[in-house]
Amino acid sequence: MGELFRSEEMTLAQLFLQSESAYCCVSELGEIGMVQFRDLNPDVNAFQRKFVNEVRRCEEMDRKLRFVEKEIKKANIPIVDTGENPEVPFPRDMIDLEATFEKLENELKEINTNQEALKKNFLELTELKHILRRTQQFFDEMEDPSLLEESSTLLDPNEVGRAAPLRLGFVAGVIGRERIPTFERMLWRVCRGNVFLRQADIEDPLEDPATGDNVHKSVFIIFFQGDQLKNRVKKICEGFRASLYPCPETPQERKEMAAGVNTRIDDLQMVLNQTEDHRQRVLQAAAKTVRVWFIKVRKMKAIYHTLNLCNIDVTQKCLIAEIWCPVSDLDSIQFALRRGTERSGSTVPSILNRMQTKQTPPTYNKTNKFTSGFQSIVDAYGISNYREMNPAPYTIITFPFLFAVMFGDLGHGVLMTCAALYLVLRESRLIAQKNDSEMFSMVFAGRYIILLMGLFSMYTGIIYNDCFSKSLNIFGSGWSVRPMFGEKGDNWTFAVLEKSNVLQLNPAVPNVFTGPYPVGIDPIWNIATNKLTFLNSFKMKMSIILGVIHMIFGVSLSLFNHLYFRKPLNIYLGFIPEIIFMVSLFGYLVLLIFYKWIAYDAKSSRVAPSLLITFINMCLFSYNDPTNKPFYTGQVVIQCLLVIIALSCVPCMLIVKTLVMRRQHLWRRHLGTQNFGGIHVGNGPTEDEAEIIQHDQLSQNTEEEPEPSEEEVFNFADEAVHQAIHTIEYCLGCISNTASYLRLWALSLAHAQLSEVLWSMVMHMGLSSRSFGGFIFLSIIFCFFAVLTVFILLVMEGLSAFLHALRLHWVEFQNKFYTGQGFKFMPFTFDSILDGKSEE
Repeated sequence: MGELFRSEEMTLAQLFLQSESAYCCVSELGEIGMVQFRDLNPDVNAFQRKFVNEVRRCEEMDRKLRFVEKEIKKANIPIVDTGENPEVPFPRDMIDLEATFEKLENELKEINTNQEALKKNFLELTELKHILRRTQQFFDEMEDPSLLEESSTLLDPNEVGRAAPLRLGFVAGVIGRERIPTFERMLWRVCRGNVFLRQADIEDPLEDPATGDNVHKSVFIIFFQGDQLKNRVKKICEGFRASLYPCPETPQERKEMAAGVNTRIDDLQMVLNQTEDHRQRVLQAAAKTVRVWFIKVRKMKAIYHTLNLCNIDVTQKCLIAEIWCPVSDLDSIQFALRRGTERSGSTVPSILNRMQTKQTPPTYNKTNKFTSGFQSIVDAYGISNYREMNPAPYTIITFPFLFAVMFGDLGHGVLMTCAALYLVLRESRLIAQKNDSEMFSMVFAGRYIILLMGLFSMYTGIIYNDCFSKSLNIFGSGWSVRPMFGEKGDNWTFAVLEKSNVLQLNPAVPNVFTGPYPVGIDPIWNIATNKLTFLNSFKMKMSIILGVIHMIFGVSLSLFNHLYFRKPLNIYLGFIPEIIFMVSLFGYLVLLIFYKWIAYDAKSSRVAPSLLITFINMCLFSYNDPTNKPFYTGQVVIQCLLVIIALSCVPCMLIVKTLVMRRQHLWRRHLGTQNFGGIHVGNGPTEDEAEIIQHDQLSQNTEEEPEPSEEEVFNFADEAVHQAIHTIEYCLGCISNTASYLRLWALSLAHAQLSEVLWSMVMHMGLSSRSFGGFIFLSIIFCFFAVLTVFILLVMEGLSAFLHALRLHWVEFQNKFYTGQGFKFMPFTFDSILDGKSEE
């Protein structure tokens, strides 16, 4: 249970793996995901390690599988995902996998090549078919004498009038429809108008065999005279990537060619269909197993990458690895090693040997699906130091509560709770869908945070008696309007009510205030003119109380850190002065707030002193203000004593602690140079410690350098400056952090006012009419009101309150006890591969 409040206890262990069983042992460790391997070859190039060839083979298989996956997605075939977790194949199975992938890749490439060639041939025949059909129409039109005379005039005016008709050459082809205008202008300019171009669009789009896209093309025929123009025309067609096709001159030959082309097209279509069917069968068969293949290959690659982190024994029969692992999971790790040894068929067991080290272990906080979101909030600020107090368990309560203080509304809390409940109740189905949206993934990961925020918002909404900016009158108001102000026993008449827009209720008059409302704010405040003044005072004092309690709790948690790490100096000259300073000033302010609420009633509240002025006068030792009377007898003496005690704590933290640390350092150094009875008493390492230091120096692969001893790094000037910064930061932070908690009051009022404005400016318009048409108008207005409520009040205001609650925890709460300078435990696990992500 203690690991919930601190990180897991970690140990550095050494693994001795036999060469024949190392692969299977690492595979089993990857399945349980409880060990973090250290790189024992930091100076060795990645291409010079022992298993680099196996890693390359796995990468090549992964490349082939990505090619197959791309082809499957291109064919719009769904990849089957049964959620299966296949076992890691043995190293000897790599040859079979490589052969399977090689055969599949070659078969797909051959099919694609043949299909592309067939499609290219089919496209050429289709274009030729359209050319033969269109050119026949062009030639029929050219037999018209008027068109012939026009074309002859365009070609050569000097030839007009001869008896014999001109013998023109022609070129026919197909070109992209978007290039026709440019193509026509180029022909006109280069040939100087001595050509005649006819073109017609092909109605159906044609498939490009290279890209598979549909393109729109047009058929053209160009008439010219002479070989010189013919060469120019062909070069222009080549430049515009136009496809030229042979076209017979006589109608009979064109008719015969068209019949032959149609026959070849039918045959090609049949072959293409058979090829596509074969390709679909191959891809459908691959789609059933491609995910399992991916998992197997990437697991193998991860294992060989991990084996490259190990050292090879001089006998080449043993691999030596170093791992970080939780102490509580050592039995599971031992069992996984035995299972891996048995699976490999080896008779020599693997050895797990715990090691002593002065290196800082990684931080590992065990989480589940409920606590993982809150732990992520804490880790986003910084990973906790090893065995430092973990703020996550306390954040589970304080974070949604402080959010709800700023977001207190019963209606909005119900909507947020319903949205979170949908994600929680259908989490299994939503996880199976594997939505790739980053926004949805972020919201889904924090579903339990949103659920608690909604529940706490419902609670604070009941306390504020606020539901969509309206109050709920469940128990009846504690105020009565029967007696008239100033006249005992008389009732307000209808004439008084009609003449008066505002009537003041005096709680000092009997029967006006019949008692407090049972739960939360009295609903009569919703129609009061001084509602904002009352809520300002109430929420501002509430924010101060919650803030001071939250900070005192944070300072108290630092005591457990000092006790665990056995630092009594930090307790006596750190924690105790800090808590006294906080309680003497701001704890006293909280007590004054409660005292004022209790000691002053309706009659004496008019002469109640101001809390703000009292606190300012207390810090300035100013007690001669006639406008602000004391709260109680002896207030001056007590407040002066509290300020003196608070101020005396500052030199304890600022000077005394540094001097005591220096004295301890000198005493230890002096003690280490003396001999007692022939025995050397010093601070040098023992034999066991020397072995540990030697091992740390040889490994050279830790994430952090070994921490030097305190005697080596102690510097009085540095310690004095560091302690001065910490003291000034704490003392000034107590003031600024207390003021920072006033954001609870500001955000709460802002949310309530936005909700009230939205109701009065939007929903109130729909409620103004009582006719049938008003019902239709109300429905439209309600839709508009609902959309604005969700996007402005739930999303935007909710995000704003979330960020402010995050800041209160990171800055105002965690800085009292949380260092956050550790490094995270990154175990070797196959979970990311099973989730469809590549193993880094």
